[in-house]
Amino acid sequence: MHADNMSKWTHDHDFHGATDHAEKRTRWVVWLTVIMMVAEIAAGVAFGSMALLADGWHMGTHAAALGITLFAYAYARKHAGNDAFSFGTGKVSVLGGYSSAIVLGVVALLMAAESVERLITPQSIQFNQAIGVAVLGLVVNIASAFMLGGHHHHDEHNLRAAYLHVMADALTSVLAIVALLAGKSFGWVWLDPVMGIVGAVIITKWAIGLGKDTAAILLDRHDDEAARAKIITLIEDSGDDKVADLHVWRLNSNQLAAIVSVVTHAPQHPDHYKSRIEREIGICHLTVEVHECR
Repeated sequence: MHADNMSKWTHDHDFHGATDHAEKRTRWVVWLTVIMMVAEIAAGVAFGSMALLADGWHMGTHAAALGITLFAYAYARKHAGNDAFSFGTGKVSVLGGYSSAIVLGVVALLMAAESVERLITPQSIQFNQAIGVAVLGLVVNIASAFMLGGHHHHDEHNLRAAYLHVMADALTSVLAIVALLAGKSFGWVWLDPVMGIVGAVIITKWAIGLGKDTAAILLDRHDDEAARAKIITLIEDSGDDKVADLHVWRLNSNQLAAIVSVVTHAPQHPDHYKSRIEREIGICHLTVEVHECR
């Protein structure tokens, strides 16, 4: 049995990457969005505006996505040191993002169906009240974007996606305002459900993009070809060393792990090859195996 201190060769697997500051801001945005969502949906029903109703449901999907993000933060933090998660809990938030994408897609379909029905059977709209609520929704979206915008470049996948979703919400609010103003000024009542359809298309596009991005991470797809090529170059620059097998995957939205199998006539200690890679590439979990070529 080894009597040596093993701390030199061991490390934690805390790759969830969440920050308390980002979580706190997300929580504020969720409450703000939920309040505005309820107001817009109620106003859309009361005033007969499909564009306003679509914007309210759009904000609802945003609130749901951020709610999943908050759950992911809490779950990842609680289980960060749990050895049952082989590579930490970094993919919890990614799974939350994938779930949000599915919910968004379903809501977009329902929204489009309702808008088509309003096109076929137009309803009267109380324009002044609906416009006021839509403008308030736009203000809330802009405020939410400012609350998240300063942090989305550094935090996990869901928070960056949430920032983009807030911007999509703002665009949907603008579409609702345009439709309501056009309906009030020119009698173009048909433009209101058309803008509802446009909002559904925006949500669908966002959902597809989020689903593809998160699915690639959940399935350990090798999506960072630049990192793979760099690792091969760093190992094989010596001339004799060759990469026989290479696996690169994401532990969360922005942290990489890699397993490298090196074949060489003059084998070195694995740390020799690790140092080459770690100097050039930020890999959080790197495993190197060395085989002598006989």
